[in-house]
Amino acid sequence: MKIVSTAEMREIDRSTAERFGIPSLTLMENAGAAVARFVLSDYPQAERVGILCGKGNNGGDGFVVARKLVEAGRAVRVLLLSDPAELRGDAATMFQNMLQKLQPLKTAPLIVREGSGLDSSDAAEIFKADVIVDAILGTGFRPPVSPLYAAAIRKINAASAPIVAVDIPSGADADAMRPASATDSPAGVLDEARADAIVTFTAPHPAHVFAALTSGPTVVAPIGSPPEAIVSQLGLHLSTPLDFAQQLAPRARDANKGSYGHVLVIGGSLGKAGAAAMAGFSALRAGAGLSTVATPKSVLATVAAFHPELMTEPLPETEQGTISLRALESGSSLDTLLERKTLAIGPGISRNSETAEFVRTIVKRSATSMVVDADGLNAFEGAADKLNRCGRTLVITPHPGEMSRLTGLSIAEIQAHRLEVARDFAREHELIVVLKGHRTLIAAPDGTVWVNPTGNPGMATGGTGDILTGMVAGLIAQHPQHPLGATALAVYLHGLAGDLASESLGENSLVATDLVRFLPQAFAEMRDQQAADIRIHP
Repeated sequence: MKIVSTAEMREIDRSTAERFGIPSLTLMENAGAAVARFVLSDYPQAERVGILCGKGNNGGDGFVVARKLVEAGRAVRVLLLSDPAELRGDAATMFQNMLQKLQPLKTAPLIVREGSGLDSSDAAEIFKADVIVDAILGTGFRPPVSPLYAAAIRKINAASAPIVAVDIPSGADADAMRPASATDSPAGVLDEARADAIVTFTAPHPAHVFAALTSGPTVVAPIGSPPEAIVSQLGLHLSTPLDFAQQLAPRARDANKGSYGHVLVIGGSLGKAGAAAMAGFSALRAGAGLSTVATPKSVLATVAAFHPELMTEPLPETEQGTISLRALESGSSLDTLLERKTLAIGPGISRNSETAEFVRTIVKRSATSMVVDADGLNAFEGAADKLNRCGRTLVITPHPGEMSRLTGLSIAEIQAHRLEVARDFAREHELIVVLKGHRTLIAAPDGTVWVNPTGNPGMATGGTGDILTGMVAGLIAQHPQHPLGATALAVYLHGLAGDLASESLGENSLVATDLVRFLPQAFAEMRDQQAADIRIHP
């Protein structure tokens, strides 16, 4: 799903009407209906709904919400922060349609004009509703906020009821790439409404993904714009189940284990055998047909005991129990293993200097598709120029610390400029970068970046990165012609399995192997979600 700017959304709406013949009034009707549907589904016990409307199209959406909720039997009170004579176009039409619905109920909207106050008893009742719908300002807003709107926003923020924002919380910058602060405002005051949920339309804006606008879900509802109309130059995509329909399609009835690829994991060391074992098994859980773990001879028994489905291969080792350069000698078993397999290198491999040289040599020599992670990446500290695609698929999966060692930037600089760092490194080295963290980024060599919405803080525990490495390799093995999509799918499933595990076990008790346990459920949930509205969680 494309992430679009405010200007691009205006063009999408214009193109939808002019090129594809879908009237703007229809889009507004569908938008309001989507918000009403969300209120009814997520707040089924809410009998009294207060709806705050501005004079623009966001207010027009609010008028539709009011009409739909009245039809559903809810007690609705509307607060219009404008003279009705100032309403124009579709908003004016929807206002009249709402009045026709309210008239038999003898319920008129409360009208408060600029220069008036919000201290009346009628206004107070609206702010005491069971749910409040914020339809004051939309994505086209530009500061400053008018005094009346600012007063309404302050009352929203003081209300105890849950707030559902239409399109975006009033006063927020839809193109923001980070959370706003008072220092961003010329007056030093942040006039931005809080939200417990957002319902936006057609495609998300950057702020929906990066700016922490809500404590609850952001729903992206289709309202009629065809896919051909949704054009963006940002190069940003939000990963959703709809993007992975091909990879999630049922398997052929005559398939066999050879149909789904063979993953070779090179890793493990004395004391860190579990990392390689987890990567190998998660490749199988992600659907790979075969998985072999090549590991130092002294820890092979530990890896083999992890799960019977894993095949193993002993490698020569150093005195410290890490992989030795002797594993690269001519005629070694490793040469045969590297043929026609997808390689994952790094989990548990250690920072031993001889082993680091082994990693750099493998990455340089091997022409197979490859995922490099953990100490496999640390082997390139000060030598990132040697980490290049070289005509094959190459994926790296660093956390901010590993990215810091690759780039020479501080962790603080990495975190402050995650998008730019991931995109620039992917372009320069012609590889796929998976920069892990909240909203994990998957950056491609052409500058395209996929943003992952799944995952939670419970996954900040040892081994989850090894699980991801195996999953990425396992999905690339199955879809070698679509490595970017396979990588993005692996990241999405990884986070979703973590979310399911967290719901069942809690964030504090979650451990890495729980992700493997919940991965089958994650696959099933993704298939179920392909026909639903998209939900982005905080």
